[in-house]
Amino acid sequence: MSQTMTTGTERKADVKTYKNYIGGRWVESRTGKTFSSTNPAHKGQVLGVMQASDKRDADAAIEAAQKAFPGWRKTPAPTRGEICLRAGILLEQRKEELARIMTQEMGKVLKEARGDVQEAIDMAKYAAGFGRRPHGETVPSELRNKWSMTVREPLGVIACITPWNFPMAIPSWKIFPAVMAGNAVVFKPASDTPIVATKLVEIFEEAGLPGGVLNLVTGSGSEVGDPLVQDPRVAGISFTGSTAAGRHIAELAGRNLKRLGLELGGKNAIVVLDDADIPLAVDGALWAAFGTSGQRCTAASRLIVSKAVEKDFTNQLQERAAKMKVGDGLQPDTDMGPVINESALKKVHEYTEIGKKEHARLVHGGEFAGDEGWFYRPTIFADGRKDMRMAQEEIFGPSTLVLPVSNLEEALEVANSTQYGLSMSIYTNDLTKAFHAVDEMQSGIVYVNAPTIGAEIQLPFGGVKNTGNGHREAGTVALDEFTEWKTIYVDYSGRLQRAQIDKE
Repeated sequence: MSQTMTTGTERKADVKTYKNYIGGRWVESRTGKTFSSTNPAHKGQVLGVMQASDKRDADAAIEAAQKAFPGWRKTPAPTRGEICLRAGILLEQRKEELARIMTQEMGKVLKEARGDVQEAIDMAKYAAGFGRRPHGETVPSELRNKWSMTVREPLGVIACITPWNFPMAIPSWKIFPAVMAGNAVVFKPASDTPIVATKLVEIFEEAGLPGGVLNLVTGSGSEVGDPLVQDPRVAGISFTGSTAAGRHIAELAGRNLKRLGLELGGKNAIVVLDDADIPLAVDGALWAAFGTSGQRCTAASRLIVSKAVEKDFTNQLQERAAKMKVGDGLQPDTDMGPVINESALKKVHEYTEIGKKEHARLVHGGEFAGDEGWFYRPTIFADGRKDMRMAQEEIFGPSTLVLPVSNLEEALEVANSTQYGLSMSIYTNDLTKAFHAVDEMQSGIVYVNAPTIGAEIQLPFGGVKNTGNGHREAGTVALDEFTEWKTIYVDYSGRLQRAQIDKE
């Protein structure tokens, strides 16, 4: 694990110690304790020493955000947009540096890390535009000489709790819209990727964001996350992570009726029909199953394939997977990096054993790939059934299951048979079948002739069923999670007018 507690005397002299950012100042934790951020490709390499914070640090960050909120709320939205745009430009200028740090800290190959940073750049520019877009609408009144409209109001202090798999993109989906809406933020990043989070906050600081509007507190979910969720001064929580953690947060937040945005697990499926372009479908499956070492909430861990083409599809997929090089993501010839830590590695292998016990056929992989880092070979199982644990539970690693089906209706039934509903795709050259699948797939995102990964920030992102609680991130609805609607009526008739009663 990257969270190894240390005392000051155990720190290595050549490793940088990073601090929390509270009220516009970089400060050490009240605990005096730290933990290490390590490289999953070289598990003995310590990249930085981080603050192991607790409730006292969370309290200080909330207090700083509370103090900053009134002034930031009154700051004109175009001015807020200018600051966010400057942050985006700084991200763009430092894209390569940030991508390399990300690859070292969480393992994804460099080209994917560049894409992660690019997503933050895109969101910064997109969100900055909210400063000059309508934040409400005028609506005709049913009465004479009466004017009505709506406006958005910020919530106040927002806690943004983010995962490690997209350590730049996902925080940007939350922080940029939150501050653009006029909120102040307390940011608790995943403890596996705190250095990337710190770099993002440094960029906001350099861009001119006033002190206290964005605060960073590193540490564990129990010591920092829970206090943020429970504190009555925090008006809203935006969380991305596992469904189990999301349920826990929902229970805590529900006691105070907090605004809560949850983006949780997925068990995504690619459907491949017998009329599909099979090489194209294999391209998509390989990318969706093994991109980011399968550590995406949108990863395709189910491949639902027509029996007529299942053998050809599986053989091609196995041939492609066998050619993938697993290793350090900084090396230009690496196709897939490590999983994030030892716990994740063990979980992936546990599912390999589960698949064998369930009599799925191991086609490729299913084994560790070296001792220097947390490496696992891309793993493919075939002869899957929808009731298998491998077909129902989120693995979050480089493992996928081929499930043969007889026709489109069976494919859709299998696709919809899990508790999740984030992203699905279908490969077919039949327009009628494609649109039928789009209608019937129980999923927040659907792709046709493309894999389950590849969301763009100008469209809403999120899922149905146990994938979340109905909120969407990014896109045209990006501000919904961080604002309340206020409805305003102005009656200038000079007399009492009763709606629904005095209509002429």
